[in-house]
Amino acid sequence: MALTPAQDAYLKAHRQGILGTGKRDGSPQLSTINYLFDGDHFWISVTSDRAKWLNAMRQPKVALLVPEGRAQVVVYGTAEGVTDSATRNAMTRRLRAGGPNAAPDDEAEFDRTLNEQQRVILKVTPTQVLGEGS
Repeated sequence: MALTPAQDAYLKAHRQGILGTGKRDGSPQLSTINYLFDGDHFWISVTSDRAKWLNAMRQPKVALLVPEGRAQVVVYGTAEGVTDSATRNAMTRRLRAGGPNAAPDDEAEFDRTLNEQQRVILKVTPTQVLGEGS
């Protein structure tokens, strides 16, 4: 799906949002998350024992709100679970780049740590985007 230049710029300039998933009973579950938007997909690191992961695997239709004051962009999309180590590790490194939880250089150590934490990736593909963020 094509985003406007303003939507693309806004979503790439931000890193935090509120992810909405559907609970088993159909009610909404909201979670504050960090994300990386690459222009096509949102990449979100989660653990496989959390409600957002379990909900998205059961019902992959999700919503993501990216607010800044009164400005906002709302993204509706489809979530996919990414569990393979190579993609998970690469995307987790990108998500943590420049932050206080930067990934260690040792790939084997990093992989072990992510496995122990039950880290996985939610890959969200936008199907509809509302708002310009201004």
